[in-house]
Amino acid sequence: MSENTTFEEQSLEYHRTQNEFDTNGKTGTLLTKACDTNEELSMAYSPGVAYPCLEIQKDAEKAYEYTNKGNLVAVVSDGTAVLGLGDIGHLAGKPVMEGKGVLFKAFANVDAVDIELNTKDTDEIINIVAAMADSFGGINLEDISAPRCFEIERRLKEICDVPVFHDDQHGTAVITTAGLLNVIEMSGKDAQDLKVVVIGAGASGIACATMYKSIGVKNITMLDSKGVIHNGRDDLNEYKKLFAFDTDDRTLEDAMKDADMVLGLSQPDLITPEMVKGMSKESPIIFACANPNPEIKPEVAKAAREDIIIGTGRSDYPNQVNNVLGFPQIFRGALDVRATKITENMKIAASRALASLAKEEVPAHVKKANGRKDMSFGHDYIIPSAFDRRVLVYVASAVAQAAIEDGVARVKDFNLEAYKAKLERLAQHLDGKA
Repeated sequence: MSENTTFEEQSLEYHRTQNEFDTNGKTGTLLTKACDTNEELSMAYSPGVAYPCLEIQKDAEKAYEYTNKGNLVAVVSDGTAVLGLGDIGHLAGKPVMEGKGVLFKAFANVDAVDIELNTKDTDEIINIVAAMADSFGGINLEDISAPRCFEIERRLKEICDVPVFHDDQHGTAVITTAGLLNVIEMSGKDAQDLKVVVIGAGASGIACATMYKSIGVKNITMLDSKGVIHNGRDDLNEYKKLFAFDTDDRTLEDAMKDADMVLGLSQPDLITPEMVKGMSKESPIIFACANPNPEIKPEVAKAAREDIIIGTGRSDYPNQVNNVLGFPQIFRGALDVRATKITENMKIAASRALASLAKEEVPAHVKKANGRKDMSFGHDYIIPSAFDRRVLVYVASAVAQAAIEDGVARVKDFNLEAYKAKLERLAQHLDGKA
């Protein structure tokens, strides 16, 4: 490919077939059993396949033993909230859903099938997903617009006997909560004394604020496109109402005064240097997650005050809020104990595991992958790198253990240390394939 080829052209070519035996797109089927002889053929299909069918008929749990159910996730979307592209339609969103499958496999060895639904009807989506859920070990809802996504996930969690997880909500919540936990430890502050501001009241913003409450944060100011959400407004949906309170604050500038943490899930350049200067006195934190351009660029925030701790969704800055640190490993842990759901405790366990890993010494190859010589716990390293394979071990084991403790795991004979050793072998295997 020519050196003058644009990134857009490179990306389009990447998604096309590379040779006559390749297929378009990014995912395909990998056979896990040989089918090279007549005997193998007869076991793969008729007549031998009848035996596992009959075993599953007698005991549905045998599907985990004789099929790929225990390592298979459905990535389901209606294409109404695709990345920063918005409502582009179910089929236009398919490259993103395939990409999600790539990340599942690359970072946690989880097989994923993308399913794009040609409907925006809430009840229809719920009925379709519920009807097919038993074929999978878990359901990853993706890029479904708010507020419908809340009801869809809630009702499916009630209906389905496998984990249902809307990553747009909970992925960012898990990662930013990990960073918040570490900032709390670094500063010596108490969660209940923090003032937190959330810019954006969509799926991710509400999920993040909900999770912050779970770790003890009480003072949360949320803003939508009309300003601060307060109890004097009569235009709030049922989800925003949960964060309405009595306050004189009406603008972002008002809300950010003395704030200990600001989470941005909105638009570029909303936060000014003056707002940063007005935040709390000791090491305030900003997660500016608008992509590709954050609510404030790190260099601008740091020029306003040296003690600021800032993360973005971009890989070219420290403290990247990257959902790949969460959903593959969360599903890995949930699948391996055959969990029936992903609980709040399992998500918090994932956050605490990430926070813990950030305090460990960073291997040289991870520093090299990030183009950094110094990666040690502090202002510029409160969240682990996506290239650190130990994320798989830390997060998946913590999630699995939490599932056991919460009583939502089908696996009863669980040895945490043995499972960690297995995950370490898997991490080495994935490293070898990288």
